[in-house]
Amino acid sequence: MIVLNLQCSDAHPFEGWFESVEEFDRQATSSLVACPMCGDKHVSRLPSGPHVKRSGAAGDSAQHGFRKVMTALSEMAKSSEDVADRFPEEARRMHYGETEARSIRGKASAEETRELLEEGIPVLPLPFPGKEEFH
Repeated sequence: MIVLNLQCSDAHPFEGWFESVEEFDRQATSSLVACPMCGDKHVSRLPSGPHVKRSGAAGDSAQHGFRKVMTALSEMAKSSEDVADRFPEEARRMHYGETEARSIRGKASAEETRELLEEGIPVLPLPFPGKEEFH
């Protein structure tokens, strides 16, 4: 497992964990890597040496932690209402008291997400398009 320093076209830096540089390249080419801040899928590696996670206790612990996070996200997805493309509209309606607050999930473009955040509406963009369960 390697940790790569990445950056989207909007200059948001973040880290990504991959089996190899080749696996990052494959996922990035297939638009499977997205910026966690804005959802941009035009992601590139920053010029730095990769951090290599060796197998063994430390590697097993990191993998266990990653699985715990993915399981928690999956549980959150199961306990929320999928409003699909109506996400920005539903988030606004709840924020402004037009409908009862509840847990929702759905889709929003990077621009729609920025607008929601600028309005003070708390949203959490996740870079897992279409995934409801993580293994």
